[in-house]
Amino acid sequence: MAKVLVVEDTPEIQVVVELALRDAHFAVATADDGDAALDLIGSWDPDVVVLDLNIPGPDGLEVCRRLRQTSTAYVLMLTARTDEVDKLVGLSSGADDYLTKPFSPRELVARINAVLRRPRSAPATPANRRALGPVEVDFDAREVTVAGAAVATTRIEFELLAALAEHPKQVRTREQLRRRAWGEDWLADDHAVDVHMSNLRRKLAAAGAPGVITTVRGIGYRAERPSP
Repeated sequence: MAKVLVVEDTPEIQVVVELALRDAHFAVATADDGDAALDLIGSWDPDVVVLDLNIPGPDGLEVCRRLRQTSTAYVLMLTARTDEVDKLVGLSSGADDYLTKPFSPRELVARINAVLRRPRSAPATPANRRALGPVEVDFDAREVTVAGAAVATTRIEFELLAALAEHPKQVRTREQLRRRAWGEDWLADDHAVDVHMSNLRRKLAAAGAPGVITTVRGIGYRAERPSP
């Protein structure tokens, strides 16, 4: 039975969400502020965290950032903000998906089932790792290094880089990358691929590996493999 932590400070919403998830046969725990959420993430180890953006204490973005340091739980962000910037900021913090309030409990359950079907690991290659110039992607350890120094990536960032590293110099469309990182059932558009890719490229550049990922305008991305 998958475990879902609901972090929501509005009692009425919390009750409705908890009942819907229990009816869908999830184990459910609840928290109404950021500190309680972080405690439960550490002690209960949920599979999915349904996380309201605006909660007391550490807000949803901060909780998500801290969660990503220790947990592989999927994060579905809830927000009452409707402008695109806030949604994309939520995704860049490490969230896997988002829902805008008001939402139906049925849609929430469908989104949770969808994220649980997403791949948690990249398929192995014959050597279980690929090098892109100074960048090395270790599929077994799920680690990225630049010239031997570790680069911290989110689950989504790793999946995107792994998809490119498996086929150096080949263009991967946004749709292909979206399906690889989030699965077939993700309901949002492909814009989130650009947000996560931008974060990934910034991390690689800061580590000393700019230019490893190239944008192919109107299509997607490809990984470059510089000559020795």
